[in-house]
Parts: sequence; C-alpha cells; structure tokens
Amino acid sequence: MNNDFRNFNFNLTGGRVSLLFLLFILAIYQFIFSGFNAFAIICSIPLIILLIIVAFKYRMLAFWALILVNYIVQWKDFPSLNIPASLYNELLEIILLSILIIDVKEAHYERVINLMFFTLIIWCSFCTLEVLNDTCGIGIDIGAWYAAARMMGYQLIYAFLVFSLYITTPQILIKYLYIWGILALIAVIWAWKQKTFGFTDAEHLWMETRGRSTHILAGGTLIRYFSIYSDAANFGIGIASTAVAFIIFGITSKIKKHKYFFLIIGAACTWAMFPSGTRTAIACLMAGFMAYIFLSKSIKIAIPFSIFFGIFVFILAFTNIGNGNQQIRRMRSAFDRNDASANQRTLNQQAMKKYMQEAPWGIGMGIGYLNAPVNNKYTYMAKVPPDSEYVYIWIHTGIIGITIFLICTGFMLIGACRIVLFKLKNPSLRGIGAGFCCAFVSQQLGGYGNQVLMQFPNCLVFYGGLTIVYILPYIEKEWLEYEEKLLTIQEERIRLKKEKKNKSRIKSWLAWR
Repeated sequence: MNNDFRNFNFNLTGGRVSLLFLLFILAIYQFIFSGFNAFAIICSIPLIILLIIVAFKYRMLAFWALILVNYIVQWKDFPSLNIPASLYNELLEIILLSILIIDVKEAHYERVINLMFFTLIIWCSFCTLEVLNDTCGIGIDIGAWYAAARMMGYQLIYAFLVFSLYITTPQILIKYLYIWGILALIAVIWAWKQKTFGFTDAEHLWMETRGRSTHILAGGTLIRYFSIYSDAANFGIGIASTAVAFIIFGITSKIKKHKYFFLIIGAACTWAMFPSGTRTAIACLMAGFMAYIFLSKSIKIAIPFSIFFGIFVFILAFTNIGNGNQQIRRMRSAFDRNDASANQRTLNQQAMKKYMQEAPWGIGMGIGYLNAPVNNKYTYMAKVPPDSEYVYIWIHTGIIGITIFLICTGFMLIGACRIVLFKLKNPSLRGIGAGFCCAFVSQQLGGYGNQVLMQFPNCLVFYGGLTIVYILPYIEKEWLEYEEKLLTIQEERIRLKKEKKNKSRIKSWLAWR
C-alpha cells in the first residue's frame, strides 16, 4: 500500500508539472500572438521572476541588454510581440534600479545628486501635474496621460538614474563606448545594405504604407534610408550626433587602439547621414563641432575645425560639387530658403500659434489623433504633424511646458559644459565629456527640426551620455591609473616593435656583408 501511495503521489506531481508547463507554453503563445492579457501575464510570472533572479546575479548583463534592446527595438524586423516598444526599456530600467534599491551597499547614490537630477525632477514634476490638464474638456484619462508622460518625462530620469549608478569605473565606460560604437556601425552597415541590396519584407511593407510619402521622393528616384531606426529623420540626426561624439573621442584619445576605433566609427557615421536624406543632419553635425570649438579651449583645434567646416558649408551652400548624387542634392536643399517643405512647416506653426494662445498649458499629454474629440476646437492641434520635438512638447504642454523644458535642458547642458571646462583635468577624459556634450547639442538642434529627441535609441543614448559627463569627476582618479597602465603597455609594444625592426635590419646588413 505504501508503494502504491508513493507512485500515485509521484504521478500526480508529474501531472501537475506537465499541466503547468502546457499552461506556460499556452501563455507564451498568447503573449506572442495576442499581446498582454490577464491569463498570459499570470502564467508568465515564473519567467519574469526567473529574469529578475538572473538580473540580480548578473546585473551588468542586464545593463548591456538594456543598451542592446534600446538600439534595435525600432528595427522593422524586431519581434514586436504586440506590446509597446517602450516597455522593454522601462522593464529593464526598473529591474536595474530595483536591484540597487535592494542592494544598497553596491550603489553610489552620491553621484545622483547633481544639477541634471534636479532639472529632471522639475520637468518630471510638471509632467505629473499635466494629468490634471483637461483643456479639451473630455475628462482625465490616466492611461493616455501616462503613455505620453513616460515618453516625454519619465524615461529621461530612468536613463539618468541607470547611467549614474551603473557606469562606475573607467573599464565600464570604455566598454560602453565600444558597444555603442559597434551598434552604430551595425546601423551604418544596415543602411549600406538597404541601399545596395534592398529592404527586407517588413521594411518594404513599411515603405509602401506609412513611409511612402516621406521616404520615396522625386517620383520614386530618391529613397531615404532608415537602417534599424524608426525612420530616416531619426536615423540621420541620431547618426550625425553619434559621428560628432566619436570623432571628438578619437581626436582626444591617447590610446591608439581607442583612437583608431573611435575615428573609424565617426567617419562611418558621417557617411551614413547622407543616405538618410535628412537635411537637418547637416546642421546637427556642424552645430556639434562648433560647440566643440568652444569646449576644446585650444586654438590648435579651433582653427583647423573652423577652416574645415567653413569649407564644408561653402561647398554645400555655394557650389554644385557632388550634385550628381541625389542624397547630396537633397542635403544641399537645407540651405535653400525657398524650400517648399521648410515653408510648409513655417505655415503650420503660424496656424498653431493662433490655437495655442488660448491653451497655455497645452491640449494635454493624453490627447492625440486617436482620442481627440471630433468637434473640439483643438482637434486640429491633435492631428496636425508637429514635425519637431519642441513643437510636439509645445502642443501638449503649452507655452508653460515648453518654457520649463527649454530652461531645464539649458541648465543641464550648462552644468555638463562647466564640468568639462573647469572640473576635469585629464585631456582624454575631458574629450569624452566634450564629445557627449557636443552630441547632446547636436541632438537638441535635431529636436528643433524633427521629432527625434524622445525616440529610440536617441533618448537613452544622448541623455544617458550627458549623464556620464556628471559622473566623470568621480572616476577621474581611476581613469588616470587606467590610462597610465594602457599607455605603458602601448609604449612597451612600440619599443618591442622597434627592437624587432632593428634586429631585422642588422640581420639584413650582415647577410649583405
């Protein structure tokens, strides 16, 4: 009887395991093909718990996963699983922050308290107050408000906290620069692949539907390529700002292997902005380098940069060099004051001003073309293409919101520039800080011309990059030791190569004798 009872208990347990496994598989199936629902969420809890346990044990792996997912989440062939693209980032960021809240001893909370943190708190507090904005008179929609507030405000402070608390050593910083550079290079290669070999099925479908009017121009003879980004404007401006950062990293680095890698990435990104056909990218590139002339504090750098970009602008604005290439012709149109596209944007913004005079708090963060009331006077504002991140913020938060955003952005940038100019002593570390600051300037100009600031991967990359500037003073001492070690290895390799070369010459001379 005892044996029978044991066998029965074992079989029952095995049956339960099998049933749970089948339910889990069913939940995953529903998750992939139907998105979130109560059944899928409940049955997926064991997987979520497992992910959290793995993240606790390999926390830096979770951080690198965030960097990777953030960069590829807008790729047209990325599996969407019927869930918001922003949820991947948000879930990983919350897990990473939760780890350090629980494991307090490992956190460097003193690095969080700075000017950028306070400006982001002010902006996020304003975004929170916007939940009460009912300008359109349709009531308060918490879900719609949070979706907008998360993208406009909360993701900025998530990025700030994660970068402040996880980039803690020179080794992690360099690894981050390498991973960012490799991802940017993949984006460049993918744009070249699109241009040379064509689009994937998913990319082709998008081009023939949502992207047709903005990415197939001149009667189908000019294609704007978008790589693994959401669209060509996002790609062109993001990759131009990346070029600014890596070229500055390269010219200021003392370690040759770093220098060559950074300059290769910078040159590749500079090329990639042309296939995007994004005219604002030219201005972003120039703005970033002009900012570096100021931050470099060096006449030796300022004069060559000024001459080079003066020639560059002159060629584009006043000559026909390169007009045989359609992408260059489109870039050149950025200097045309009579350009039809630019004029249409100006007309749209003039019409917007009339509506916004009566909405100082904006039409509300939760109002969009999907839920805008049909007969409301602000319906036009909800449906008109903003064509700019600043205009988008202005529409939804009003003159009060855009003013707060610009002031906060200005203060956080000034604070970062102050660190580069006055706090950092090491030239190569100052170059890294300057690269991030100049890329941020470049990206902000892009936000003035296109709706790209809060898009993936730009938001995490460039707001996270500015965050790194604020933590550089904390790691400068370690950086000096790290750089000195690499320079010693570099000099030793150079010495050994010279010795080998000299021995080879002596042997050749003796053989000749």
